Amino acid sequence: MKLKNLLLLLLLATLWGPSFLFIKIAVIEISPITLAALRIGLAALVLHAYLFMKGYEFNRSWKFWQHVTVAGFFAHALPFALINWGEQYIDSSIASILNGLTPLCTVLIANFAIADERMTPEKIIGTVLGFIGLFVLVSPNLVSGVSASIWGILAVAVAALSYGVALVYSRIHLMKEKPLYAPSSQLLVSSIYLIPFALAVEGPVLWGTLSWDAIWSLVILGVFGTALAFVIYYRILATATASYLSLVTYLMPIYGVALGILFLDEVLAVEAIVGACLIVLGIMIANKTISIPMGGKKTINVA
Repeated sequence: MKLKNLLLLLLLATLWGPSFLFIKIAVIEISPITLAALRIGLAALVLHAYLFMKGYEFNRSWKFWQHVTVAGFFAHALPFALINWGEQYIDSSIASILNGLTPLCTVLIANFAIADERMTPEKIIGTVLGFIGLFVLVSPNLVSGVSASIWGILAVAVAALSYGVALVYSRIHLMKEKPLYAPSSQLLVSSIYLIPFALAVEGPVLWGTLSWDAIWSLVILGVFGTALAFVIYYRILATATASYLSLVTYLMPIYGVALGILFLDEVLAVEAIVGACLIVLGIMIANKTISIPMGGKKTINVA
């Protein structure tokens, strides 16, 4: 199960990793809140179309819809809008580091909210090691100079905290639901209140003026970066801890580096290799796939 969770985590990072690139492309032509609303709405349509073809039964529980409304706000509506807005004012390298606060926030929140997710040495070591690896990974961009504003930094930092809240809340309240019901319902509810809000604040989208780059970026974000990604997200959360799932944010910047090498002719830096190794090592420790020497001859067996 641990190996399966690790493979699913890698798949989730593959789906989410390129998202910052497509957000950068789309947000040039589509306003931040509108982009979040369209991305969530498209994902909701895709998942519900699939569920109806499979014989979807409407959940009539008022408590269920209360939970998906709260979870959807913290997992989708709030962080998507904040990251889209924040990326207008900060570089992607800063956004990656700030997004890496998600595991730290999740570990802290889960420690007080979930009985079986108390802090352990391997969780703390793995999470901190992953964050150090993330910092090393993006360090070349930091040395070359970055563009940032205090409001952009605050926006992405709050988004990371929001993800942590959503992970813990979903782990407590939505794990007993039928597969796909929780993510599809969260996306549906989020789009219902976010689309009117986007129209009121930013106005309608002028579709005729959008480039194909912006349109395809939106489609990729909605179908792969949201609909399919959150199916995998809940698959992992059903068998792993919220703290472990949050470590996916450490893997995502690796894909940013890979895309730069493949499409922008960037050079593979030593920092990228070292950072990626530290991130993977941290995730393996947090996932209890290796043992940690704890001084003397004693070892924490986390295999």
